[in-house]
Amino acid sequence: MILVQTIGVFAALMSVIGVVLAASKARRPLLRALGSAVCGAASLGAVNLLAGYTGVSIALNYATAFVAVVLGAPGVVTMLLLRVLLLF
Repeated sequence: MILVQTIGVFAALMSVIGVVLAASKARRPLLRALGSAVCGAASLGAVNLLAGYTGVSIALNYATAFVAVVLGAPGVVTMLLLRVLLLF
């Protein structure tokens, strides 16, 4: 169990480092990061809001909220792809 948590923390740190490096090259890094966080949270909410129509939902927990806020909409799309790949 500790190995799984260590891998999760390592993956979270690597994604934060990648986002910080990408944001540092932007003209307004804080504004871009805030916009990405808002878009990610909105896309996660939209996926869960439309779950009744599409049949696809993503559980809201610390990991999915972290991915949605830090990685934005591409992170939510990646979670949807992982859900499809791991279920079939």
